[in-house]
Amino acid sequence: MSKTAPKKDKENRSLPKAPTGIQGLDEITEGGFPRGRPTLICGSAGAGKTLLAMEFLVRGAMEYNEPGVFLAFEETAPELTQNVRSLGFDLDQLAKEKKILIDYVRIERSEIDETGDYDLEGLFIRLAAGIDAIGAKRVVLDTIENLFAGLQNQGILRAELRRLFRWLKDKGVSAVITAERGEGVLTRHGLEEYVSDCVILLDHRVTDQVSTRRLRIVKYRGTAHGTNEYPFLIDEDGFSVLPVTSLGLHHEVSEERISSGIPRLDTMLGGEGFYRGTTILVSGTAGTGKTSMAAHFVDAACRRGERCLYFSFEESPGQMVRNMRSIGLNLDQWTRKNLLQFHSSRATFYGLEMHLAIIHKTVQEFEPKVVVIDPVGSLIQAGNRRDAHTMLIRLIDFLKQRGVTAFLTNLTSAGDALEKTDVEISSIVDSWLFVRDIELNGERNRALYVLKSRGMAHSNQLREFLLTPRGVDLLDVYVGPEGVLTGSSRLSQEARENAALVVRQQEAERKDRERIRKRELLEARIAALRKEFEMEEENAETSSAQESSREKLMTENREAMARSRHADRVKEATVPKGRRTQ
Repeated sequence: MSKTAPKKDKENRSLPKAPTGIQGLDEITEGGFPRGRPTLICGSAGAGKTLLAMEFLVRGAMEYNEPGVFLAFEETAPELTQNVRSLGFDLDQLAKEKKILIDYVRIERSEIDETGDYDLEGLFIRLAAGIDAIGAKRVVLDTIENLFAGLQNQGILRAELRRLFRWLKDKGVSAVITAERGEGVLTRHGLEEYVSDCVILLDHRVTDQVSTRRLRIVKYRGTAHGTNEYPFLIDEDGFSVLPVTSLGLHHEVSEERISSGIPRLDTMLGGEGFYRGTTILVSGTAGTGKTSMAAHFVDAACRRGERCLYFSFEESPGQMVRNMRSIGLNLDQWTRKNLLQFHSSRATFYGLEMHLAIIHKTVQEFEPKVVVIDPVGSLIQAGNRRDAHTMLIRLIDFLKQRGVTAFLTNLTSAGDALEKTDVEISSIVDSWLFVRDIELNGERNRALYVLKSRGMAHSNQLREFLLTPRGVDLLDVYVGPEGVLTGSSRLSQEARENAALVVRQQEAERKDRERIRKRELLEARIAALRKEFEMEEENAETSSAQESSREKLMTENREAMARSRHADRVKEATVPKGRRTQ
């Protein structure tokens, strides 16, 4: 119970608000305009006051079931209907459904009789009738200057302004009053901003021939709100405001790795590619293949079934598709499947805030997994270096919050330090690849290396970078006594090394053959000596056998001779056998 009580107390203390339904505006106002109180929208001509007020009314009727009355002092109902039809709003249909009531009040300065009895009773009666007719919860008065066009008496003017705002509060309607910006003050009369509970200033400025629209909440009684200037868009979908204060370093990170689309590059990045949701920067001089690498990354993502947004500031979609065919990539198939969207424009076509707002709006509508900005350095043309740097930080934070992987390319100017970017974002990107030209022997060849890749082991070696009909290919760069060799120099050196290798192999084979012949000769000599030795052994054995035979034969002959002579046996007496004594 104690845990929920503070939350309920906070809800009870919060100011009731009427949501505008306008993307981004409800976020920076923390819920919308004050419910039952007047809101003042001021700005110069063409700032978008009438369109913002009308969208507040229309979205209230369509999305929140809050009918509204639009009281116009400048444009008639048919004119307003035609003007907002380009935003997709059908006021005629809403009027038939009694969700919107448009009333035009014609005021001529020459017909106004400025007296002490001047008041707004007639306006109140007319406005009250409109509110009661449709049960309106919202009211717009556009613009308040025309209501007091002929009044010069400041006393009457101030009294009637206060009375008007009090009457709207008493009716309990959420009112929006538009006013022209004055000299040195927010409005021409300088009083409306003080009696309004919420004041919003619209600004349409032009800097270096580039226009930018910005919105600022000057005050908002009784509630917290964003205080910065916020870029906003007016397009075919109406208003959209970029809430830059919501960006920061609080975002979830992913452990998933995704392919770069170039197998050898994945190998250089630990064999798995980049982390999902990170920011990748590829920088290099002109013609080094930065866009080709971006196209490979997009192609790999589309093959995984992921949506991709490609913002190009130098090439049209048709030119991109045609050029990438030369390296074997068919990007047109992904655009037909609505997996890839190209958005091409010159960087100078909008201001930086407008570019940022467009990217925000497109990302929120298309919900991609990959966003390519090619090249980011072009954004300097839409502002200056510092503003471009700030804009890109906001963009990177926004994409990281949504878990989108950003692939940025940057052109390095000739003569600049290689490890540097024009918009100075190298410190905030997660992976940085550099593609450079190596000039040698009248040739220019490309080489790629990884300057950094946070959170993963990566190669620190150069790779020769080739654009082939089969796509991007990375080769080992030759590094030897003569330095780094690429292109034909590398091929010549490899040919010389291959020839030397062949000579060494042939010499080794010759030595092997000689060694084999020597072994065969040695084995033949050993065999001959063994044969000779066997013959000697055989002769020796024969001689021994013959000697034994001779001795045996001689013994037998002696014995035979002895018997013939009647000689005694060798072991008996030596007296002959026939001569024994008597």
